[in-house]
Amino acid sequence: MEPPNNVIRLELDEVRRLTGPNLLSDNAGAIIDVLFEGIDAQAVIDCWHKHLHVIQQQLAWHEKAFVRPFEGGASMAICAPIDLLYSACDVIELAWECCILDLSKHHSVQSQTLPVANFSRRIDELRTAIMEQRNPALIAIVQAATENQVQCLVDDDEVSVGTGIYAQTWPVNALPDASTLDWQPVSDIPLALITGTNGKSTSVRLAAQIAKAAHLNAGVTSTDFIKVGEQIIDEGDFSGPGGARMLLRDNRTEIAFLEVARGGLLRRGLPVYQASAALVTNVASDHLGQYGINTVDEIAQVKLMVGKAIREGDPLVLNADDARLVKFADSKNTAICWFSKHATNQKIVQAVETGCTCTYAENNHIVYFDGEKAEVLAQIDKIPMTVNGTALHNLENALGIVGLCKSMGISSAAITQGLLDFESNASDNPGRTNIYHRNGATIIVDFAHNSHSMQAVIDMALGLKKNNDYGAVKVLFGHAGDRSNHDIKSVTDAILTLQPDSYILTELDKYLRGREPGEISDIVEQHLIASGVQAPQIKRADSPLSGTKIALKDIKQGDLILLFALMEREPIQSFIESL
Repeated sequence: MEPPNNVIRLELDEVRRLTGPNLLSDNAGAIIDVLFEGIDAQAVIDCWHKHLHVIQQQLAWHEKAFVRPFEGGASMAICAPIDLLYSACDVIELAWECCILDLSKHHSVQSQTLPVANFSRRIDELRTAIMEQRNPALIAIVQAATENQVQCLVDDDEVSVGTGIYAQTWPVNALPDASTLDWQPVSDIPLALITGTNGKSTSVRLAAQIAKAAHLNAGVTSTDFIKVGEQIIDEGDFSGPGGARMLLRDNRTEIAFLEVARGGLLRRGLPVYQASAALVTNVASDHLGQYGINTVDEIAQVKLMVGKAIREGDPLVLNADDARLVKFADSKNTAICWFSKHATNQKIVQAVETGCTCTYAENNHIVYFDGEKAEVLAQIDKIPMTVNGTALHNLENALGIVGLCKSMGISSAAITQGLLDFESNASDNPGRTNIYHRNGATIIVDFAHNSHSMQAVIDMALGLKKNNDYGAVKVLFGHAGDRSNHDIKSVTDAILTLQPDSYILTELDKYLRGREPGEISDIVEQHLIASGVQAPQIKRADSPLSGTKIALKDIKQGDLILLFALMEREPIQSFIESL
């Protein structure tokens, strides 16, 4: 609702801890996201800064502050010692309450946040909280770990130094004296951060397969599970700092590949301060409008945050075919290993000419250039995940992981073996381009849920159609409710390029996110009909599983069925395998 004339709107969106390097700074701290309307952004920011300064003076807390304005609001943060992150949240929130009170003197303010009452008492309460939260033993261990150049991971319950097989962990309330610790056996295992809009989970799984071929016990965090070697420790979304800490404290882990998702980066910052290497697969439109990230360019800058964990001279592996990564990559601060599907890509040509590492596809082969010579590692159409060379998105994933693994010192032989061993099935890569053959039909199950990833799978299907004489083509798909109508139509447009015979629209009741049941399918159906699809070609299902049963009813020799299954993946897999 628009505020009345001469009324300004000031709202607190969220206050949270930042446990690692983040979009605004290189240190831990706290951040407040605020929304405002009807007032100049700089006036709000200046007012908040003014009151923050007063509060910091009162508390003798002189930490740096950072601000990132965005359309309709701002993110404002301060650095803080790792033991005072909760107090830091209280400090910046108090500054916001004071800001509202101050602006209320000159404007009619509409806000759900109540302005501060009894400022002196609030300052006294903060002083007490800071004294109670201080943990000198923790700070001493953090400083000692920094001096010994090893990771120190901290949460509310535990503190650890070193990682993987070298990690030592203690309860946060029973820490040893840092001066008595023997740092000789404490070290860090090789560790990579993997991010991007699409391809993250496939990439960490492929990297683990390559590590296995190198006889290393790999640990993986992802949006599906946390895993060490062949053992899944827990299932769920572990793409944030919590999953990273759990994995890196596991003494079985010899090398780690951490999937780092956009949400975790913005909520908490990087999961670690240092990494051996990092990979950004690509950047595309997804989850716009959250945490003040409103454009794809801003998403690119979020993804490139992983470069903050890279030491000077260590590699950041980037997709040279992604225009935004090329635009925003900063080669001044880190070494970049570019990868591309094309040997003629300008970044690849420049890398070869200047003696920099890069990975590229040429003459149906994956090639790695080490700065001096080129080495052929695998024939592309023999790599299962490329589906005879048609899955170009998985070729990109393979190229990126080759660059990452070579940068981490893994042998060429192990990389080649891992590429050939990694299958597009529900065992090696669940939910990502899983291919089944039933009753002479080809069935593809994929988790893709945004226009970029779905277009990649559609392009693969178009390649399969070109190389094979397929019969009927059917596509099952649905959308999460937090996508805009424009995004929903964009995904539908990607599916239209395949010109399927049947469109099966599925409800996703777990992902309605404010939409009414049937609302999304209505939007899709209307868009399909407006695009020339005939009504009898469109079917509806109340769930992905029921939609799968519709799609696979009466399948015939040569049919091609694409199932974009955002939920019920395992029941769908079981149903297909029962045919």
